[in-house]
Amino acid sequence: MKLCVVGIEGVPLGKRNIKDPRLDEAHGLEKADKKTYAQVDVVGEDELLNSDGILVAQARAFDLIFRDLELIETRLERSPSAGEKVVLEKLKTHLEGEHPISTAGLSPSEVEAVSGVTFTTQRPMTVAEPAELEHLDALFVRAFLESGYISYFTVGGKEDRAWPIHKGATAWEAAGAIHTDMQKGFIRAEVVAFEDFVAAGGETGAKRAGKQRLETKQYIMHDCDVVSFRFSR
Repeated sequence: MKLCVVGIEGVPLGKRNIKDPRLDEAHGLEKADKKTYAQVDVVGEDELLNSDGILVAQARAFDLIFRDLELIETRLERSPSAGEKVVLEKLKTHLEGEHPISTAGLSPSEVEAVSGVTFTTQRPMTVAEPAELEHLDALFVRAFLESGYISYFTVGGKEDRAWPIHKGATAWEAAGAIHTDMQKGFIRAEVVAFEDFVAAGGETGAKRAGKQRLETKQYIMHDCDVVSFRFSR
């Protein structure tokens, strides 16, 4: 995923680890050879409209909202259709309350009515409080989640790893994050909820406690599920 950072100094562009402390906790229980965090592509403001989410300093948040207000006012001056005008006026009121368009709760028909307009704040926007800038790792975890992503974990052996997926992804889709062959040959997912994994002291303890479930490809993944995939080769 691409995460656009606006108004936050000292954040290099490029690949960045999402240092979720829950993977640290899992790694402490499983002791694999290495630990690999989920990653995001951090991009600058020039790629804002191509990003999946925005992480913006509080001092710059209204600048982005104001861009959309100006765009809406320009659009309204061009005599849009009645349906589009109603939605634009709704969004204008929402933005004037200093809320991004992503939180406006538009219905599918309302989204369709303004589909010809690309708004800056239609993508998820995480506003960083000044105190959060002193804890960038935690801030990036929050922005990752608020951008509509979660991670699941594979543990043991050579690597404990977090795999980023869209929130709402199925087990079949999650398997594809590792390898397309695993997705094509998907049989079952062996799943342990993160809380059960920790409470049982790791994957072996969770299995002994009967906390591991066999799930089909339609299973909706939860954040930090600990998963092993069965698949035909």
